[in-house]
Amino acid sequence: MHQPLRRRSPSFAELFTPKIVSVLREGYGARELRADAIAGATVAMVALPLSMAIAKASGTTPDRGLFTAIVGGLLISLLGGSRFQIGGPAGAFIVVVAASIERQGFDGFLLSTLIAGVLLAVMGFMRLGAYIKYIPHPVTVGFTSGIAVIIFASQLTDLFGLTLPGREPAAFIPKLEAIAAASGTVTPAAVVIAAGSIGLILALRRLRPHWPGFLLAIAFASLLAALLARLGHPVATIGSKFGGIPSTLPLPSLPPLSLEKISAAFPDALTFAVLGGIESLLSAVVADGMTGRRHRSSCELVAQGFANMGSALFGGICATGTIARTATNVRAGAHGPIAGVIHALVLLALMLVAAPLAAFIPLAALAAVLAVVSWNMAERAEFAAILRTSRGDSAVLLATFFLTVFRDLTEAIAVGVVMGAILFMHRMAELVEVETHTRLIDADEADTASPRGDYEGPGKDPDVLVYRIAGPLFFGAASEVAAVLDRIGQTPRVFVLDMSRVPFADATAAKSLASFAKKAGRSGARVFAAGAPPVVREVLIEHGAGEPLVTYVDTVADATRPPTADEPAEAA
Repeated sequence: MHQPLRRRSPSFAELFTPKIVSVLREGYGARELRADAIAGATVAMVALPLSMAIAKASGTTPDRGLFTAIVGGLLISLLGGSRFQIGGPAGAFIVVVAASIERQGFDGFLLSTLIAGVLLAVMGFMRLGAYIKYIPHPVTVGFTSGIAVIIFASQLTDLFGLTLPGREPAAFIPKLEAIAAASGTVTPAAVVIAAGSIGLILALRRLRPHWPGFLLAIAFASLLAALLARLGHPVATIGSKFGGIPSTLPLPSLPPLSLEKISAAFPDALTFAVLGGIESLLSAVVADGMTGRRHRSSCELVAQGFANMGSALFGGICATGTIARTATNVRAGAHGPIAGVIHALVLLALMLVAAPLAAFIPLAALAAVLAVVSWNMAERAEFAAILRTSRGDSAVLLATFFLTVFRDLTEAIAVGVVMGAILFMHRMAELVEVETHTRLIDADEADTASPRGDYEGPGKDPDVLVYRIAGPLFFGAASEVAAVLDRIGQTPRVFVLDMSRVPFADATAAKSLASFAKKAGRSGARVFAAGAPPVVREVLIEHGAGEPLVTYVDTVADATRPPTADEPAEAA
């Protein structure tokens, strides 16, 4: 029999060498630098308004988003396993970051981000990056669409210029109730700015898709806000709400540490780590699909870990790979990770030079940017396609979506993954087939002595019964196979189980096979397993389905042929 090909395990250097090192080894000249400089500057124009808007929507000040994009984005590009990944604050984190800040305060949130960075680095060094991709697609679509709904709801206050009596609640239903209660405080000037910003972004996306639509909308809105203020219709701005943006990065510092604080921060840290890993690897996969390249998932997780640790030390929020900015980077012609480095440096230069101008940005314009982002995040086509094609996938999708919106993102992902795993096991169990020419008795029918039909196999021996098992023989399918074997209405001299089409088996399947073999043995029958692949045979023997209960042979013919003169009859 042919032995299965074994893949060589990659070395540590192959797994964890940053892509920037690989790119520089290939040869890096002026042409590559020019391409990366153009792409990096282009992405920075997109990242500047987005970073501030995401930080503001997360319940903190806009400058924290810039710190994240600069420090986190720089470390992700320097250490990451993707050529084109652009790191920074992401819309997917808005919900969990806002909830964490509300529960723990900002220092507690920073500690959670720091611990999340450590967890991500550990996940990377343990090579767990390859497993995150097994999260079912309906789960990803469900929580992404749920987050999009929450983000849009959180922007209604600034889109309409509402005045809430207290802090806006983080939970979805209380948030809507508070917004409805404040519906009488609409600011017409804010509505005009928000509508104009959204209209300009959409128009530029259609007419001039390569222009930095978000940045131009922010500039337009700032000028419009200044004009409306002169006419006696002021609106809330970054300056009036937060006092502006600092023109330098803060000095790195650790948040307050204690065993009690670490224990309280750990649940949020785990959520940040899982969501960050999912988001960053999804972004890397998107970049691979656009370029034909392959990222190093474990290396990417390590980079995400250090990026979150660095962001927390500089007072930023959670950092991750961002799909929209990464796609922009690819479309702008980036050659490698140096484009991401330049993106971070351009953001730093803009903050050093133009920070005073940020004070004039109206909050309605930032809300307009995030309203467009949430619309793009919603994955409406994917959502509808899943609902149309599969009831099982639809159940996973809807459970994840509604739990994300009305309960908690961590709970939504956990429930969705468990439901997806159960659905997968059910589908795998349905793939297992047991083929035979013998009629099976019903579960409540007494054993019968009626003659069975001949098996159309080697020798056509009426005392040899052959069953062909096809498909994965694991715990989800073992009970089905055992039920079929138990429904055999008579006992021949030899049972042959053709397992040549069984790709793998587990301990539960081995126990079911051993139980059947014992039952057959008590009736004087022998059980042969023919053609089982080496991996399947090892598992079955290891868990009790070995000699003398089951005899393993290479082919069905080996089990059914008559004994030769050199071997005892009972060995046939």
